[in-house]
Amino acid sequence: MEVKVLAPAKINLSLDVLSKRADGYHNISTVMQAVDLYDTITITDNESGTVTISCNYDGVPCDDSNICAKAAYKFFDYCKTDVKGVHIDIDKKIPTQAGLAGGSSDGAAVILGLNNMFGTMLKPAEMREIGEKVGADVPFCLEGGTKLCTGIGTAIKKVASFRCDSIVICKPDSVSVSTADAYKKVDTLNPHACYTDEMVKALFSRDMFMISTTIFNDFELALQIPEVNEIKSIMLKSKARGAGMSGSGSAVFGVFTSSRRAKKCYDKLCESYKEVFLCKPVSDGCKVL
Repeated sequence: MEVKVLAPAKINLSLDVLSKRADGYHNISTVMQAVDLYDTITITDNESGTVTISCNYDGVPCDDSNICAKAAYKFFDYCKTDVKGVHIDIDKKIPTQAGLAGGSSDGAAVILGLNNMFGTMLKPAEMREIGEKVGADVPFCLEGGTKLCTGIGTAIKKVASFRCDSIVICKPDSVSVSTADAYKKVDTLNPHACYTDEMVKALFSRDMFMISTTIFNDFELALQIPEVNEIKSIMLKSKARGAGMSGSGSAVFGVFTSSRRAKKCYDKLCESYKEVFLCKPVSDGCKVL
């Protein structure tokens, strides 16, 4: 049997790092938005009794350290069954180390795909519970849409949907960010008011000016990556309503209310960068094809 699952990228419309926890993790408050930039996960069952991985993207590990393998093992453990033989192929379009949750979304896709393949009939809440054991962004990637995520990112609450015509995403070619290093730098920031609270209000207002001027990311503030600032400048000169870094970086997104302007920005960025994407917000998470 073969199951194909689309795994969407996400952007952070706002991201506040609130405090370091006793367990070493950080409390955050963020509004995440799924976009129609997808990896495709193909799961095939076999008689091997092992989980194997393949991927078309250089640098992605194809062993048990891959988040897809971790998700598969957590799934079988949760279902209290022996490990079934599956091969997981990752057709990756979402850049790695970009703050777009590509790995987390792939892991979420595996949980959804295995639930479909083996007829385990897990409820969404049960799949999110497995996802929490795999990675902080995995529960969101299962749900998608526009969500307020708090705690370590696994407490999810629906908010007013984010609506815009187009989103341009660009990852600097030579910049990849370690999440651990990013958190070390963000710990040095001075306390400030929570932008995410304002973003939630802005989304409910449907006021694009209010939404776009509330885009904020503590990691962007702490890391001060020159290439990020350069890409933001190009986006804003191309009439993006707002722009910001996603997650711990280094991908940058620009929000547009005109598809024509978004395309012009996309074309301009393609002159200098290899990984540029023209997207739209979507209301769902991982989905079986």
